[in-house]
Amino acid sequence: MGSTFADTLGDSARQRLVWLGLLAMPLLFPVALPGMGSAVGVLCMLVAFGLCTGQSVPLPRWLGKRELNTRVQTLLAGMVSRAINLIGPMSRPRMLSFSNSPARIFNGLMLLAAGLSMAVPVPLVSFDNVLPALAIVLISWGLRLRDGLMLLAGYLATAIAVASVMLLWWGGSVLATGLLSVLWR
Repeated sequence: MGSTFADTLGDSARQRLVWLGLLAMPLLFPVALPGMGSAVGVLCMLVAFGLCTGQSVPLPRWLGKRELNTRVQTLLAGMVSRAINLIGPMSRPRMLSFSNSPARIFNGLMLLAAGLSMAVPVPLVSFDNVLPALAIVLISWGLRLRDGLMLLAGYLATAIAVASVMLLWWGGSVLATGLLSVLWR
């Protein structure tokens, strides 16, 4: 833990993956703070862009210089510890070809798709962030812990999340078109 937000978040994509996974975990439950999904989705897209280019996207200076008091640092350290105690026993380095450098761009694109599916608002559906959050958690922790099996599960969750968001938008447009046609008769 650092004393500023930038020090705590870190400069490398691998450091930022831990925080991304932690931020997405509360969204695995259908009850979350309004707007949190969009914020996590945007952060996910920034981390994914950093993975694709091999360079982390720098934080805005005003955000990076924010001081974290001792209470917040202790709270964050406890969250990281609990997450590692939860995920660590299930994970181990395996199927390393999925987390090696040649797969970096593909992993970044999958993370980008998961972040985009989380950031896109889906009206009238309260559970729309669960699948993208699962994809983000699996991919971010899979990359951080170099667990190829977790990455494969994250790829599958990303495909399902993108398909579900597209289906919800398509269904909503069909419903809206049908309602408008009934109203205009």
